[in-house]
Order: sequence, then C-alpha cells, then structure tokens
Amino acid sequence: MGEGSQLLDIILFAAIAAFLVLRLRNVLGRRTGDESRPDFDPFKQRPEQKSGQEQDADRQPDDKVIPLPGNGRRPQEAPSMADANDPVSAGVIQIRLADSNFDPDGFLQGARAAFEMIVTAFAQGDKDTLRSLLADDVYNDFSRAIEERASEDQTLDTTLVSIQHPEIIEAEMQGNTAFVTVKIVSEQVNVTRDSEGRIIEGDPSDVVRLTDIWTFARNTRSRDPNWALVATSSPN
Repeated sequence: MGEGSQLLDIILFAAIAAFLVLRLRNVLGRRTGDESRPDFDPFKQRPEQKSGQEQDADRQPDDKVIPLPGNGRRPQEAPSMADANDPVSAGVIQIRLADSNFDPDGFLQGARAAFEMIVTAFAQGDKDTLRSLLADDVYNDFSRAIEERASEDQTLDTTLVSIQHPEIIEAEMQGNTAFVTVKIVSEQVNVTRDSEGRIIEGDPSDVVRLTDIWTFARNTRSRDPNWALVATSSPN
C-alpha cells in the first residue's frame, strides 16, 4: 500500500514537471534560425555611453542625420557656473534644452561631411545638391557664381587634400531656431581652366590652407532634422 502510494506520487510529480517544462518553452520560445535580424545601418548615428536617465529622455523617433552621443547631462539640467561663463558651452546647452537630440560631436561630423559635399558640388556646378544643403541667400550666391563661371566657359577643379576636425566657435538660440557657427580648416588644390583647358588661376601642385567660417541653422520645432548653411565667411 505504501509502495503504491509512493509510485502514484512519483507519477504525479513527473506530470507536473512535464507541464511546467512545456509552459516554460511556450513562454521563452525557441530559436529556429529564421528570426528576422534587427536592421543595422552603419551610417546612422546611434547614442553611445548614455546614462539610463538620458536614454529614457531620448526614447523618441530619431530626427536628424545630423542626430546629431550624449554628454551624460539631462537636457533639463541648468548649466553649471563654468558652462555659464563660456558662451559656446552656454549656447550648446540652450540648444540642447530646445532639442534633446542635439549633440556637438555628432553635429561636427555632419558639418564636416556637409563641407565636403558643398565644396565638391560647387566645383562641379551641381546645383541640385547645393539646393538641399543651403539656405536661400547662400544658394543664390553659389548659384550666381556657378552661372558666371559657365558663361565664361570656365571650369573649376577642386581637390580636398585634408579637412581638420571642425570646431564650434559660436552657438545660440534665436527664438525657435538654433544657430551653430563652425570653423573649418582644410587643405585644397583649386585650379580654374578656360574652355581650352588652359590654367587661368591656381596651380595643380599648390596645396593651399584655407579657413572657412560657416554658420548652420535649424528650426528646433520642425520635424525636418536637417541643418542648412545660412552664412559663410573667412577670417580677416
């Protein structure tokens, strides 16, 4: 009688164990090798080394390219005294208060890429590319120069030898619009030729070091994540 009872208990426990294993497999599932893999875009900027609080603050659809890795500070934090005494840092903080996705390092990467695209497009007379990157006033100036060059049957060959890491020298908010001014130092070879290919300006063997001051702007309330070049200048 005792042995029969023990046997019954063993069978009962085995049935319970089998039921729990089945439930566990249903909950966890099994890998079959056919699961879809997450999309990976090596050119899409992704947040890196953010705090848990900042990750919570950033859980919203990506806006720009140029999202533009956090600096560990929650956007809502007030600037420290050291930051407040530095106009550039204070301006960056104001932009981050208006746009939590803004990151100076990511922005500078985008500015460097934009510089290369714009310089190349200008030399090639590619107005379509310039139209997508420039504000109206700047586009009109670039377009006018391209048309004048074409009317004189001239061509411009530009070779970007190197681009130093850009530097933010000004940052501010004006209403809802963020303005960031960047200093870009590059080494270029620029040669202008006439219709017969003769050099009328520049030297193919002369590498010139140039410093450009470019200002980019973006409406932080707009869903358009792209920045536009709104002003260009050179140091005196």
